[in-house]
Amino acid sequence: MAFDSGAVDDVPVQDVWGALKANPKAVLIDVRTRSEWAFVGMPDLSELGGKPVLVEWQTFPDNRLNPAFVEQVTEQLAALGADQDSELFFICRSGGRSLMAARAVAAQGYAHCHNVADGFEGPLDQHRRRGTVAGWKAAGLPWMQG
Repeated sequence: MAFDSGAVDDVPVQDVWGALKANPKAVLIDVRTRSEWAFVGMPDLSELGGKPVLVEWQTFPDNRLNPAFVEQVTEQLAALGADQDSELFFICRSGGRSLMAARAVAAQGYAHCHNVADGFEGPLDQHRRRGTVAGWKAAGLPWMQG
């Protein structure tokens, strides 16, 4: 699947999974907080031979923006051998923080930054719970408890 470079686009979770399977150099970057990774879970890429890059966009519990976010992401990308032409997919709870994070990294010259539409848990359902309507979990994609 080919994606346009330039502006950050929203990519459905099933398409993200397909892109990660098809392109071993594609990277999933989870920008949620440490507590979300530990208590809500995280994407499990082990069947693809990888794991997501974990860098907080906002810190918990104060919700302040991580001033070193871009630096931390670029360091981890370099360690993986990713470069400015790599396909990068950013995921958060429901797609808001990851969109901002993807834009911040794209502004540093990374040409293929994508937002994971509906994120890991998606929107609230009729019972005000996440993870059942849309997103990584609701799509039945592999995940694990942190």
